Amino acid sequence: MDITDIALQDFVELEADTRLGKVRSAFERENPKGIIITDDGDYVGVVGEKQLIQSHIEDNTKAAALMRSAPRIDRHEDVREASRMLIEGDTQIAPVYEGEKLWGIITSDAILEAVHENLDALTVEQIYTEDVVTIREEDRNGQAINRLRENGISRLPVLNENGNLTGVLTTHDITEFVVRNEARQGTGDRSGDLERMLDLPVYDLMTSPVFTTNPGESVRDAVSRMFENDIAGLVVTPSDSDSEVLGVLTKTDVLRALTYTEQEQMDVQITNVDLLGTVTRTELVESLTQVVDKYQEMQVHHAHLRFHEHKEKLRGTPLIQSQIRLRTSHGQVAGSGEGYGAEHAFRVALDKLERNVLEMKGINADEQYRGQLLRKLGEL
Repeated sequence: MDITDIALQDFVELEADTRLGKVRSAFERENPKGIIITDDGDYVGVVGEKQLIQSHIEDNTKAAALMRSAPRIDRHEDVREASRMLIEGDTQIAPVYEGEKLWGIITSDAILEAVHENLDALTVEQIYTEDVVTIREEDRNGQAINRLRENGISRLPVLNENGNLTGVLTTHDITEFVVRNEARQGTGDRSGDLERMLDLPVYDLMTSPVFTTNPGESVRDAVSRMFENDIAGLVVTPSDSDSEVLGVLTKTDVLRALTYTEQEQMDVQITNVDLLGTVTRTELVESLTQVVDKYQEMQVHHAHLRFHEHKEKLRGTPLIQSQIRLRTSHGQVAGSGEGYGAEHAFRVALDKLERNVLEMKGINADEQYRGQLLRKLGEL
């Protein structure tokens, strides 16, 4: 399937120096799915619906301040490749071209709606993210924001003092509280400006009850629930309990599943490829393949590499966080690390991944490598 009939012409094209006040007016007047930003007629970025609605930037600011870069996608591109490009571009919307002519846009929601009926072939267990980051009700919203940024995620399941799931806090919840409705009352009937909001407990901003799914549910039904409730993710819990957190399923997880291949070689995706610097995609894939090939009994179905840039720098080189997640025949395994520059961060994450692979039950390394790795880890 390609995106020929999925791509949308429901968009507005504006110049980068257009004031946001006019951007908002155009959006409210025409209600498009997205806005394409150009600079002297050349495409430079996009502004999505949620970005615009949630923005608290002053109306006289230029549109370029709000736009995000997104890859150009051919109108006849395969759905699988289009999904990969959206994920690697870390965006939910991208421009669609027919030859050299801007034709329209493609959105992650449009792709998921088009393949929705076919998603009954997958279960939540096969694609959800197990390596979940949580937060406590009594923790402050400032801590939650830092956790969201550090991990490059958009939602945090919220636990009470007994470790039971009681809510979920998303970036949308935080933005809506501070920006869209200053008069909104929290669960504890509190409200305030940004500074005060940072000191409020997570309990005041979290959404409850939580929309959940379970490992045995079909992905089609889970996605239906997301669309019905206008949300981008579900918390995964056991079928017999809504209080234990097993993981999270997001639209991005589903989109990523569409890129899986049945080929023998490992399917690798990289999010935020623009942060790679001097290291190439080929070099990263080769290094990862060398590690994976050491473990004869473990088949890797899919690998996802994600890079996130922090503000801190050393001699001009930014501090980068690298996350590597493998979906294998023995379950999911991940590793993360930080370093100055993408290559350094990747090496730290790759070393952590090796350690975690060794701890997986039922994985036996090739004897030649096993002794080397055990010595390296100081276990002999």
